[in-house]
Amino acid sequence: MSPEDGSVAGTGEFALIRRITGGRRQPASTLLGPGDDAAVLAAPDGRVVATTDVLVHGVHFRLDWSSPEQVGRKAVAVNLADVAAMGAKPSSVLVGIACPPDTPAQVVAEITDGMWAEAARVGVGVSGGDLVSADQLVLSITALGDLEDREPVTRAGARPGDVLAMAGRLGWAAAGLAVLRRGFRSPVGVVNAQRCPEPPYEAGPQAALAGATAMLDVSDGLLADLAHLADASEVGLDVQTGLLEVSTRLQEVGSALGADPLTWVLTGGEDHALVATFPPFDDLPQGWRKIGVVTMPGSGVTVDGEAYGRPGGWEHWQQ
Repeated sequence: MSPEDGSVAGTGEFALIRRITGGRRQPASTLLGPGDDAAVLAAPDGRVVATTDVLVHGVHFRLDWSSPEQVGRKAVAVNLADVAAMGAKPSSVLVGIACPPDTPAQVVAEITDGMWAEAARVGVGVSGGDLVSADQLVLSITALGDLEDREPVTRAGARPGDVLAMAGRLGWAAAGLAVLRRGFRSPVGVVNAQRCPEPPYEAGPQAALAGATAMLDVSDGLLADLAHLADASEVGLDVQTGLLEVSTRLQEVGSALGADPLTWVLTGGEDHALVATFPPFDDLPQGWRKIGVVTMPGSGVTVDGEAYGRPGGWEHWQQ
């Protein structure tokens, strides 16, 4: 292949790396960025929060549904949300991209533009990464975070009587997916929620400062992810539907598609809202709202005090 064909093979690995890293600004916490064998990052707290996700074309995103820039933003957002869910402030992102040789170089460039743009939302940069050849497009993201001298907020600290609260929104990405699967591309706000989530990054450190006892990122569906928190904390959790927000827009989409929007809120994934538990008599931090309570061990995850009878939540190899 020649450089004129516009593919990654025609462009060449190192020319493509220069194209996607050249002229980018790094935050002060990146002491040495792309270009060497490894990046060098500052760790003021002495501890580093680390998380990684792999996104596969056709499983986690589709380029006929999303622009390359939206795909890049989504890939970074799902990882930064995990950092925030530990009560940490994001500090850096590392990127791995695998793709077929005939992938247009412009597509890879636009994906990385989206990655840089989403990282910039929280004041961090892409500190390094790798490009390799593969049979399909795969993105691997590692995000790092700084606890800023706080203890991490894990899934294991909830106590009976605590308040169950959330920050962000739920059900929008699931509604967007339902719209796309029907072959539609509007309403744009709902569809874009599936293409590129908007996690409430600041809410994680705010919850930690406010004394959150447990926290997690909702990636696979509210009830499914709450089951992980309940197991780790050895408690029950009851979601109160009267406290959940089911927006007018979701109700409109649900009516048009013959679907119950509450099901999207309870079981739909990929919004990357944060859910946390707080001591019962403390004020919730700004941006957080109560959605339920922590109950006694053995009661499981319930909805309005009852078991939820519908399946929901994402689990790989089970779909």
